[in-house]
This record gives sequence, C-alpha cells and structure tokens, in this order.
Amino acid sequence: MSEMTAALNDHLSLEYAAWHDYSAMAVWLERHDLPGFATFMKAQAAEELAHANRIVDYLLERDLEPVLPAICRPRGDYASVLEVFQEVLTAERKVSASIHGLYKLAEKQDDQPARIMLEWFVNEQVEEENMARAVIGRLKLAGETGPGLLLVDQEMASGMVPGVSEGPPA
Repeated sequence: MSEMTAALNDHLSLEYAAWHDYSAMAVWLERHDLPGFATFMKAQAAEELAHANRIVDYLLERDLEPVLPAICRPRGDYASVLEVFQEVLTAERKVSASIHGLYKLAEKQDDQPARIMLEWFVNEQVEEENMARAVIGRLKLAGETGPGLLLVDQEMASGMVPGVSEGPPA
C-alpha cells in the first residue's frame, strides 16, 4: 500500500468518527428539545458520511484499497449546546489539519489526481470551520438558555444557519 493510500485510509477514520459523533450530538440535541439544532446536526452527520464515501470512491476509482476503520463509541452527554459546537469546531480543525497534511503529501509525491480531489476538501473545511465558529458566536450572543437559545434553534431549523450562506447542508 502506497504512502498516499495509507494516509487517505487513516483520514477516513476522522470522517467516519465525525459522522458518528455528529449523529450522537443530534440525539443529544433532540433529547433536549432543540429540534432545529438536531436537524442541522443530522445533516452535518450525513455530510461527513458523504465525505468518507467520497474518499472511498476516489480510492476505488484508482484501483486502490479502502480500509474502513473501527469507530469508537461517541460521547453522549454535553453540558450545553455551546459545548456541542465547540466540540464540532475542534473536530473540524482536526479534519482540516489532516486534509492539509494529505495535500502536502500529494504535492510531495506529485500525485495530481489526489491534489485535485483534496482541493475540494480544503475548500469544504474552510466552510465547515466558519460555520462552527459562527454558530458558537451566535450562541454566545443569544445565551445558552431561554428565548435566545430558542431563537437560534428556530434559525437552525429554518435554514438560516450562521456562517452558511446557502442554508443547511444537503
């Protein structure tokens, strides 16, 4: 297995872990009567699964072997919605760092197809981190309880997601 293939397979663990973690966050949000946040987080989970599938498909298209990782049990309890989105930002930053490392490796190995595929991920991660920072800022402004939190929950449900111009992810 080439170094690039191994690195892409290692990165898959981050994408699948994000899918699993965001799914657990959606459950926590739903259990705390925040359906707008829960719906948004379900969409984020689906997007992370799509990211993993995009890498698997890329590997298969190049006749390389995808290796699906074991996934640890996700965290299931949070102190607040703010803590949920702080975890999201931490996870997205970790994914971004991995993507940047993959991109550098593709450059070093002069792997044009990998670089082209990874450029999409570089741009996507800018959006993901921006979204998380924007929601954190919104929560800090609105407050973590009461009417302010409900207002942000309603915004999330209606697709008026801070930091995301086109609404919730598809």
